[in-house]
Amino acid sequence: MKPFPIPVVPVGPGSQTDEAPDYLAMPGGMATFQAPRLPEGAQAADVAHAASLLAGLVDAMAGAAFDGPPLVLPLDAETPGVREVLTQSLGFGEVSAFTVAPTRLRVQETAFASLWRVLEEGEDGRLLHDRLTVCPVPPELYAAMRATARPDLVPPAVLPGMMNGEALLAEVRQQAAAHRARRPAHVINLTLLPVSEADLDYLYGALGHREVSILSRGYGNCRVTSTRLAHVWWVQYFNSMDTLILNTLEVVDMPDVVLAAEEDFRDSIERLREYVALLAEA
Repeated sequence: MKPFPIPVVPVGPGSQTDEAPDYLAMPGGMATFQAPRLPEGAQAADVAHAASLLAGLVDAMAGAAFDGPPLVLPLDAETPGVREVLTQSLGFGEVSAFTVAPTRLRVQETAFASLWRVLEEGEDGRLLHDRLTVCPVPPELYAAMRATARPDLVPPAVLPGMMNGEALLAEVRQQAAAHRARRPAHVINLTLLPVSEADLDYLYGALGHREVSILSRGYGNCRVTSTRLAHVWWVQYFNSMDTLILNTLEVVDMPDVVLAAEEDFRDSIERLREYVALLAEA
């Protein structure tokens, strides 16, 4: 009988190489709440008026249901000085978004979660409307997705080297057709599935990236974009080195990563009330 071969593995000092394990870099830091600073160089009358507007808004927030209709404070009639005070006072939160059709919108969550600044622009970039909106996410983003997406699409031609692209697109189309408002998300995790580059090219070609783009900076970066198919979103997570670490398709009204939570809403009421009192004393 031949002896069983035992591999010789060197051990001890000097026996190991200098190569370190090749780990995927993880997100670097998590964004946390930072209270906005008091406006610098603003007119006292503008600060006082802005504080009055925010005081009325926070009182309305305290009496509103989180899942009720959005609270809207139009700012079109306010002076540039007051609007600038509000911009400095409210700061910038984790989520920002823009749309290019059917209207051009710039949306920014303020430092107070669930309170959003919504700016509507003309084709020439001129500001048309300015408002504050209190809600989990501005409904204008839902409307833009619905207005620019289709209820179904025609599958493109098969690409060489595909493995599961056709089956994945069929699943997405089936789930999109069956979707109803407020249903939990149906998530397809492309990172964990056996997909080839040809499969991804096929899905990108079929679904595309459309007119609603959202960025959430909570922990690393999460980029959310609408597709050609109604209720279908690309949701892609990147680490601090901008490396894609999670690539998913979600069939849902709006991905959860974008939405403000009810506990954030309640917390924002308290923080905003404290900040309004600070503004009133400035």
